Amino acid sequence: MQEIERIQCKKVAVVLLGYNSRDLLLKFVPSILKTDYEDFDLVYVDNASNDDSVHLVQTEFPKVKIFRIYENQGFTGGYTGSLPYIDAEYFVLLNSDVQVEPNWLSEQMKRMDADPKLGASQPKLLHYHDKERFDYAGASGGFIDKYAYPFCRGRIFDRVEKDRGQYNSIEDIFWASGAALLIRAELYHQLGGLDNDFYAHMEEIDLCWRVKNAGYRIEVVPSAVVYHMGGSVITYGSYEKIYHNFRNNLVMMYKNLPSNLVYKRLVVRAMLDLIAALQALLKARFTECKAILAAEFNFWTKLAKWKKNRNQAQSVVGNEKSVSAVYDKSIVYSFFVKGLKSFNQLKF
Repeated sequence: MQEIERIQCKKVAVVLLGYNSRDLLLKFVPSILKTDYEDFDLVYVDNASNDDSVHLVQTEFPKVKIFRIYENQGFTGGYTGSLPYIDAEYFVLLNSDVQVEPNWLSEQMKRMDADPKLGASQPKLLHYHDKERFDYAGASGGFIDKYAYPFCRGRIFDRVEKDRGQYNSIEDIFWASGAALLIRAELYHQLGGLDNDFYAHMEEIDLCWRVKNAGYRIEVVPSAVVYHMGGSVITYGSYEKIYHNFRNNLVMMYKNLPSNLVYKRLVVRAMLDLIAALQALLKARFTECKAILAAEFNFWTKLAKWKKNRNQAQSVVGNEKSVSAVYDKSIVYSFFVKGLKSFNQLKF
């Protein structure tokens, strides 16, 4: 078996994962190469593309390092198959459909270098096609409620706010968006990295939950700005996207909640998911209903498998967990019943 060659990087390895991403690479790599932080290398991880993505990078962007995967492993698999062979002090997991401002990395690295307990961070994410509006995938920082529903400072469910500077302060958050996630490499490896069973969706929230459980902080640095196109990996509203969102959320809860809460919260969450499936059925959204039910079935029938994941996750829980940025109420109730539609209306 041929030994995999390691990639030696500067202090920061910006790791760009792509699959048949030729057009995205042409569009977005130039902005990354204009980053004003000098101590970084850009690594393109090709996830078994069958277009000419690799050749394009070799010819158009010769300074970019290339790591090739010869069988498509999905989003999480692309990173779990490459990051163990990339040597750097910090990783940035960057989607191939992200445009960056020149200072996006330097602003975050100032904070990381100053605080060894800052485990991860993200920039402010705006939408590429509407740069005055927050991006769905991360906005100005990610949070969860008591039942692990994720939402953002600037986006709750499908309601995305315009960026009027209302969330420009640096804040502790619960999760950093996988579209542009900066994390200490040693911590990433210590925690076991991304969970390959997730395939796509919620994998960064699960990782960040483990970062918090290990006693580290996570921040959003809004002075660092990137623009995310979105929807280039799995189509919004598709069966696959809905299924992985619901199934992976249950797995994430099971892995990371403390023993005294895990089953109580899971039962309530399952009931809420079944209500969501019923509503989808009544509105003739049959694909959505089918995906939610399939997610529930997969989770509950494979508890033995997920228990192994939980045991691994719980083995790295520290004595001083970082529990900030959890909304200790139901965001479903706050949003749909109380009518609290924007993040700044919530009381933590």
